[in-house]
Amino acid sequence: MTREIAVHTSFGGETAAINETGSIIVYRQHMGIWGIERQLAFTLAQDKGLREMRSQMAEVIRFLGSCKIFVASTITGVPYYELEKTGCSVWEFAGKPVDFLEYIVAREEEAELEQTTAAEKSVVIPIPEHIGDGYYRISIKEVQEADAGVTTKQILMPFLRRGSFYQLEIICNHIPPWLELEAMTGGNLLYESEKIGPGEVKVMLRKRVCGE
Repeated sequence: MTREIAVHTSFGGETAAINETGSIIVYRQHMGIWGIERQLAFTLAQDKGLREMRSQMAEVIRFLGSCKIFVASTITGVPYYELEKTGCSVWEFAGKPVDFLEYIVAREEEAELEQTTAAEKSVVIPIPEHIGDGYYRISIKEVQEADAGVTTKQILMPFLRRGSFYQLEIICNHIPPWLELEAMTGGNLLYESEKIGPGEVKVMLRKRVCGE
């Protein structure tokens, strides 16, 4: 995983408080080695009021680009708020960047893993609901939107392979390409789809009967 970390540094090469004159340096890891990717001289114009500080931070955010980790020895007020608002992870560390870059990456990766695990646990994997006489329905919309690590094929294919249904109604936010292909090439299914709302599609799969 490629990582970039921005550090507000003093002229001595150690982290500086955000209200101190220094440089914002973006470090990038390549082949296990951290190097300087780009840098920006920075002095927070506290004496010019909130509008000017927000303007300065907008420039900093443009400079950061895809870099979403920012480090200073202390950071509060407008700079902290503006960075956090854009989804930046803000850290306070004293010392030289070489002493803490790896630590921050490790903690960020742990946090991402915890968030992914929590998201996967929060999504209930759906199963087709029998509503009588061989008619079933299922919604895979939540799973698609949650990106829970479970594919629509894993959810639906076992049911389709068993074939113990007459009609299956599927609610989704988009039609899985494999599902349409399966219906078209399977030979024993009739396939219909209908957009029923913003980001919501209904797919009907029905068994062929004699004469169809």
